[in-house]
Amino acid sequence: MKLWQGRFDAPEAADADAFNESLSFDKKLWRADITASVAHATMLGTCGILTEEEADTICAGLKGIYADIERGTLPIEGQEDIHSFVEGELVARIGQTGKKLHTARSRNDQVATDLRLYARDAADSAMALLKALISALLVRAKESVKYVMPGFTHLRKAQPINCAQYFNAYSEMFLRDLDRYAALRKRMNVMPLGSAALAGTSWPIDRDVTRRLLGFDSISQNAPDAVSDRDFVAEYLFNASLVMAHLSRLCEDTILYTSDEFGYWEIPDAYSTGSSIMPQKKNPDIPELVRGKTGRVYGHLMGVLTMLKGIPLAYDKDLQEDKEPFFDAQTTMESCLSIYTALVSKLTFNVNKMYDAAGEGYATATDVADYLAKRGVPFRDAHAVTGKIVRYCIEHQKTLPALTLEEFRAVSPVFEADILQAVTTRASAEGRNSVGGSSTEAAKAGILSLKRRLKQY
Repeated sequence: MKLWQGRFDAPEAADADAFNESLSFDKKLWRADITASVAHATMLGTCGILTEEEADTICAGLKGIYADIERGTLPIEGQEDIHSFVEGELVARIGQTGKKLHTARSRNDQVATDLRLYARDAADSAMALLKALISALLVRAKESVKYVMPGFTHLRKAQPINCAQYFNAYSEMFLRDLDRYAALRKRMNVMPLGSAALAGTSWPIDRDVTRRLLGFDSISQNAPDAVSDRDFVAEYLFNASLVMAHLSRLCEDTILYTSDEFGYWEIPDAYSTGSSIMPQKKNPDIPELVRGKTGRVYGHLMGVLTMLKGIPLAYDKDLQEDKEPFFDAQTTMESCLSIYTALVSKLTFNVNKMYDAAGEGYATATDVADYLAKRGVPFRDAHAVTGKIVRYCIEHQKTLPALTLEEFRAVSPVFEADILQAVTTRASAEGRNSVGGSSTEAAKAGILSLKRRLKQY
């Protein structure tokens, strides 16, 4: 029998029942539901709404259900949703006393509380996985701090950069993601339980007792908002979308840099796949899959935002559509973070190829312009002079480091012999020692800065 069946003369039609059910996916909330129910029953006993014996009996029954589900001896099935399942099982075990659990509580504030508890754990899990990925990136940065690689703009070689500086860039992105989840966790840690259906309850409850038992920082201050607020779901999905965006960028780099055309990195065989028809192929399927799954998470964010935009205050059944996107996005993001942490830890570097590529494409041209500007030539004029030198190199099929002092001086008499060192790949990277720059010292400082900030979480 449904929890709400008393109002109706006829049972729900089979197809309507199938359409309404949510147990197939909200069963994931069983831990949160039982935990919140134990806290609610304890509070009812503390306030004298239930007798001490009734509260103890209910809590013992709930803890028994929890243990049986956890050990796999109690299948979750046969009810409309997880909340009905737990209550039904409780009544079956302890009898009529179990029906008193729902006193001073609605399924509306029950669902809202369960989902917040689940989302809080999900945020913790996301933070742990992001910390692991950042730690792996920092290890790679430390290992590669002596290497130089090409830096790109517009996917064209721009300037030589320190390889550690490259990995630090992604650590910065994921550290922002970590910070967003930390902020979300604090913002969502508000307890809706006690809001009842939407207007609060006439029972003399003590919401602070429940808050303390469940580890919430505060209590919701408006019941209609509390039961219908799913901002934290949308925010979780937004954060997940940015995580996936950053992962996808790293995937794109990995795919490019491990290709024959670039050849800077190598994905180990254990994290690669082959072709069913072309024996020579070694495919980057993992980064391609992560890149592809990014759109899946984006879609879940848009679905929830669209669901939320038109519902009138307060609770509406539309809100049942918050869970499947949330659960799938969580699973998707967590699996992508986990597999990429493993993959990035196993990448190998073709150090010489990276270094040689960093000097191609006139990548040290900015150093030529800076050289002139540091000697009193206005930068715009220095830029124009350097452009002429690059054009000369193109016409004569030369690189900047291959030019003689006489060739430099033919364009500008400001050049001295030290220009020949200034345009080398290593000198270019080492010359940028500003905070966040490409020199070895700046890259090392970046690693230390990231480690300090990571400790905050």
